[in-house]
Amino acid sequence: MIELKQVSKIYQTGKVELHALHGINFKVSSGDFAVIRGPSGSGKSTLLNILGLLDEPTEGEVELFEKKISFKDFDALAVLRSRAISFVFQSFNLNPVLTLEENVMVPLMIRKDIEKTEKETRITEWIDKVGLSKHRNHLPDELSGGQRQRVAIARAMVTNPQLVIADEPTANLDSVTTKSILETMRELNREKGTAFVFATHDPVLEAFANRTVHLHDGRIES
Repeated sequence: MIELKQVSKIYQTGKVELHALHGINFKVSSGDFAVIRGPSGSGKSTLLNILGLLDEPTEGEVELFEKKISFKDFDALAVLRSRAISFVFQSFNLNPVLTLEENVMVPLMIRKDIEKTEKETRITEWIDKVGLSKHRNHLPDELSGGQRQRVAIARAMVTNPQLVIADEPTANLDSVTTKSILETMRELNREKGTAFVFATHDPVLEAFANRTVHLHDGRIES
């Protein structure tokens, strides 16, 4: 599905260079349910951003469905992301002036290939799946941290993505909600081949994974 080939990432701050990733080779295939682990500063977020086509590597190549990605064509990248990849950010990234339902609707607004009735069905389905049907007209500020995280998960899943990238998606959830949402994701993973890549310190999430990648100082240790 997506492959990184000898990918390195260097951030420049004045005269100081920060080497976030060093020669990473990494594949994500249909049906993967992978966890990335590592201490703070190990390169987890940088790796997720490159996998999600949000950040361009300094060196190396990224291939999506065996086609080399050009990070210079921003419009083409936006289309690819909208059709294939979804994100769950640790900081939620919800629009504060939109209701819960409207936030979930956002990624579908540019999808002209999906009928309006299908969009409405998906929105209702995912709001129900994350247990927030009674809060669909609430603004983010009216929700708890755990509820906002569930909105972010519904928003990511509503497009039926082929790849979901999530940074600490269970950090703000209680144990019951965590288990319920992970079981829903695992079901999608098995039935539709949806691939999931998580950066996490949560052992519960790791127990659901079919492989764990350990990062240290920008390198894959195992």
